[in-house]
Amino acid sequence: MKTIYSDKHRLQHGQAELFGNKLVPCHERPVRADAIRARIEEVKLGPIIAPGDFGINAITAVHARDYVEFLHGAWEAWRAAGGEGDALPCCTPMPDMSRRLPTSIYGKIAYYSFDATAPITQGTWEAAYASAQVALTGADLLIKGDRAAFALCRPPGHHASRAYYAGYCFLNNAAIAAQSLIARGMKRIAILDVDYHHGNGTQSIFYDRDDVLFVSIHGDPNEDYPFFLGHADERGVGKGEGYNINFPLPHGATVKEWFNTLAVSLEAIRKYKPEAAVISLGVDTYAGDPISHFKLDSEDFLRLGERLSTLRLPTLFIMEGGYNVDAIGMNVANVLMGFEETRKPALA
Repeated sequence: MKTIYSDKHRLQHGQAELFGNKLVPCHERPVRADAIRARIEEVKLGPIIAPGDFGINAITAVHARDYVEFLHGAWEAWRAAGGEGDALPCCTPMPDMSRRLPTSIYGKIAYYSFDATAPITQGTWEAAYASAQVALTGADLLIKGDRAAFALCRPPGHHASRAYYAGYCFLNNAAIAAQSLIARGMKRIAILDVDYHHGNGTQSIFYDRDDVLFVSIHGDPNEDYPFFLGHADERGVGKGEGYNINFPLPHGATVKEWFNTLAVSLEAIRKYKPEAAVISLGVDTYAGDPISHFKLDSEDFLRLGERLSTLRLPTLFIMEGGYNVDAIGMNVANVLMGFEETRKPALA
């Protein structure tokens, strides 16, 4: 299995995020991707390749052009307005407020952001653009006949919607890849999101479509981020009705319960009969993750990979969350090795 990776991920290195009621060092940091790459090399999963450049149009096929233009120029506008340090929103527009785009960069940051977990830095745009190209290169490999590929995307993407960023995510890599597969001739794509947190951005992007099935297993939004999407009764609208399937699980859900839910998810995907699968691969379901509440162990990620291989579909893995740096490399590699059925033993 090829891994696609870009060193440009290091350009996104925020100093602080709003977590709970205080600013803390960012959980989403460059060492995450470094640890994953190191483990991929250690277990000799396959070649690590650089991404191609598929241009901006593949991004604006998913994201609003005004939003993409904002991201491209946000840092320079922030600095020109006297902003110091990372750019974080100062407020959040509410439903009864005007949705007119402000002229001030401070207002624009609030307009286009969902929360204060994704600081815009000098390198944010270049890192996010490169991450999207990593995903697009993975989609290209599937089109060209590869059985599977791993897009080591950073920053992640599944919380980014058509016109807002959130939860460490600026461009929705999984959605961009899925749309690229559709644009290049595939008729039906399944996205399975196994990150602990609901992929609200991915859901929103495809909510009225029937050519992309979105299935997500995640923490109950009554208790967990992103709070306002991810309920079981969110089934899609219009042509998309029935093609959005959410499985919210409570804090402390058992490993057995999680894998039983995975089995139901895989059956829904088989029934849909897609031409390819895109996996939003978060390993923050790990028992030792600092911001999540499920109980999977490292060996369970081997099982996850094995179960995913039973779909017998061309499969693109897109890296999302996972914040235990000591375990993230092993956990990600275990999923990929389980899928490849190599079952190499975990190293101490």
